[in-house]
Amino acid sequence: MVCKIILMSVCFFVYCIAADEPYDTARVPEGYVKVEEPLFKPFIERYILDEIRDMRNDQERFKAEVSHQVAQARIEATDRSVRYTTDTVNNIFFIITAAGSLLVIVGWRSLSDIKEKVEGIVESKIAGITDTYQERLNILEAKAQKRADQIIDAQEEISRTNTIHSLWMRANLDTNLQNKIAILDKILEFNPNDIEATTHKADAVLELGESEWALNLSNTAIKKDGNYGYAYWQRGCAYAELGDKEHALADIKTALEKSPDLRTELLNEQSFTLLRDEEEFQDLVGSYDSDNSIS
Repeated sequence: MVCKIILMSVCFFVYCIAADEPYDTARVPEGYVKVEEPLFKPFIERYILDEIRDMRNDQERFKAEVSHQVAQARIEATDRSVRYTTDTVNNIFFIITAAGSLLVIVGWRSLSDIKEKVEGIVESKIAGITDTYQERLNILEAKAQKRADQIIDAQEEISRTNTIHSLWMRANLDTNLQNKIAILDKILEFNPNDIEATTHKADAVLELGESEWALNLSNTAIKKDGNYGYAYWQRGCAYAELGDKEHALADIKTALEKSPDLRTELLNEQSFTLLRDEEEFQDLVGSYDSDNSIS
């Protein structure tokens, strides 16, 4: 088709040139017949007309072919739609028939039975879901409450620790023995098992001359923690103040075994004045001096 159009265009272009070009009679040799128009003009016109006719026929055939294909496609689409509709209707009837048969087999004879059965199933499902979520909610509430209690306990512990720390600072700075004992009592109110506070209280009351009181406090501290060396040291001081040298020396040895750093206080402790002439005490001091010379 394209080749024909190109060929027709070329022929038409040649024809137009030949028609427009003036005929030069001066160049015609003598003896020739004078021709007013080109001889090939009717042939070109005929060719062009034939080509136009062929093009028209081809166009008609193409149009008919396209119309046929469109009609065929529509017929096929309509056929598929009819088949789909038929299959759908058949499936619906099959489903209805199967459902009816199932209802008959199970024993549901009326819509009221179906309604009651559905309501019962729904209620049981809802009850199960509600119970599950209620149980989860209770667990979450318990965890949240536990976490809240832990936070409150932690805050109280921090507050108590800060208060005790503040009281210890006051006790270390206060030079008045009565005030110091009162501060240590407050510390023991917060923590009755505070062995260090009990032992320091024994030291304070011993400085007040209350040896029996200091001895009782030292015994209390040792009962709570038998590995705390400073408690044995304070009980040794109390025994020394009471004149019980044997028990005093025994507690001093135990205190040095559990807390060797207390050796530096052997010669500085005023309560050991009565023990300094004792040979056993001198041995303890001598062992400390020898350790220092070696180091």
